[in-house]
Amino acid sequence: MSTILSVLLLAASAAGVAGDAIDVAPGIHLLRGRFVLGEQPDGNTTILRAPQGLVVVDTGRHAAHTQRILDFAAAAGQPVAAVVNTHWHLDHVGGDVMLRRAFPKMPVYASTAIEGAQTGFLAKYHKYLEDALAKAAGDAEKEKPLRAELALIDAGAALRPDQPVTRSGPVMIAGRKLELGVQGPAVTAADVWVFDPASRVLMSGDLVTLPVPLFDTACPAGWKTALDGLESVRFERLVPGHGPVLTRAEFESYRRAFGNLLACAASPKAKGECIDGWLADAGALVPAEDQKMARALLDYYLDTSLRADPAKTADLCRVPDPPAR
Repeated sequence: MSTILSVLLLAASAAGVAGDAIDVAPGIHLLRGRFVLGEQPDGNTTILRAPQGLVVVDTGRHAAHTQRILDFAAAAGQPVAAVVNTHWHLDHVGGDVMLRRAFPKMPVYASTAIEGAQTGFLAKYHKYLEDALAKAAGDAEKEKPLRAELALIDAGAALRPDQPVTRSGPVMIAGRKLELGVQGPAVTAADVWVFDPASRVLMSGDLVTLPVPLFDTACPAGWKTALDGLESVRFERLVPGHGPVLTRAEFESYRRAFGNLLACAASPKAKGECIDGWLADAGALVPAEDQKMARALLDYYLDTSLRADPAKTADLCRVPDPPAR
C-alpha cells in the first residue's frame, strides 16, 4: 500500500463517518439498503475513501438513500470521484442520476448489460408502470412511487456507464488500486464485483443477497458458477448487495445453501421442503425476524424462476451479443 493511501485510510478511520454509515474496514464504509416486503428496495452502498475522492459502489434507488451518500460526502469533505455499479437493477443504479447532477465529471464504471435491459426487462417494466399509473389516476399516494420509477427508467443514458467494464483485472480508480471482476450470465447478463486488496474487502453486489437470493433476472446455473469463482478471491469480509457484512466462513455457508437450493428445485421435492432446506442451510444468516420474508420470496421464486419455463431460463442464461458501437 502506498504511503499516501495508508495515511489517508488511517486519518479516515480516526475521523469517523457520517450519519448511519457502518465501518467495514479503515476507509471503507457501508450504507445499508432498505429491504422490506411490499416496497421497492435500495441495495447496499459501499463508500471507499481514495486519494482523489470517494469511490461509491452502488447508489440505491430512492432519493432518500442517495441523499445519504451526498451527506456522507459533505461530512467527509470529499467529492464523489467515481461510481462502480455492480449490475443494472434500479436499486443499485438509480442514485447515479442524483450523483451525476452533483458531480458532473464523475465517471461510472459498470458492465454494458444495462443496454440490453433498457430494451428488454426495463422496457417491459416501463409498460407495467404506465398501466399501474393509469389505474391509480387521481390517487396521489399510489402515483408518487410509480412516477419515481418511471423517471429512473426514463433517465436512459444517465444510467449507462461511461467507463465500460468488459473484463476482469486490476484498475486504479480515483487513485485507489482495486480489482474488478465480471461474471455472467449470473444475477444479470453481466455482474461486476469489486475487491479492495488493501483491506481484503469484497463487494459482491447481488451475487450475494440476504435473506434469500433474488432470482428475478437471474441465470441460476451461471450464478452458482459465479459464486464458486468468488472462492478464489482472497477476501476476508464480503459486502453483499443486500444484507449485513459476511465473514468468509459465512460466505461459504451461503454458497453451500445456494447450491443445495438449486439441487432441491431441480428435484421432485415439495416447494416447502426446499424453503425449509434453505433456512436450515443458511442458519444464522437468516435471523428469525427475516424468515417470514424469506419464505414469501422463495415461494415466489421457486414458481417463477427455479421451476419456471425452461425457455425462459435458457433465455436468461444466453450469453448476450456485445453492444454495437
